[in-house]
Amino acid sequence: MFKCPYCEFSGKRSEVHHHLADGHADTLVRRIDEFTGHTFFVVTCPACNASYEQVTKKALRDPGFVQEYEFEIRLVVFDLLLYHLQGEHNIPSPLSPLPEGEGNQGE
Repeated sequence: MFKCPYCEFSGKRSEVHHHLADGHADTLVRRIDEFTGHTFFVVTCPACNASYEQVTKKALRDPGFVQEYEFEIRLVVFDLLLYHLQGEHNIPSPLSPLPEGEGNQGE
């Protein structure tokens, strides 16, 4: 069972992933590289302050790309955060029992 690192929401990994992209976009930072013009989305781990960024190179050629695909971009960036939480902070713990009837299929 995953818990949102920003609020009390919890659920399967896919549910928390969608919740993050839908409800916590305000935790992401958007920056534009002054030399390349590429747009980056940056997520910072609330547990250790490590930052991860995802470049959106297509935004350079298509100014509407970020607006059109912003939700999908947020999913990619929050996926980086979830992998970080799993790998670096062991969240959720692989030793945590799964609720009855839940497996790891598709997670």
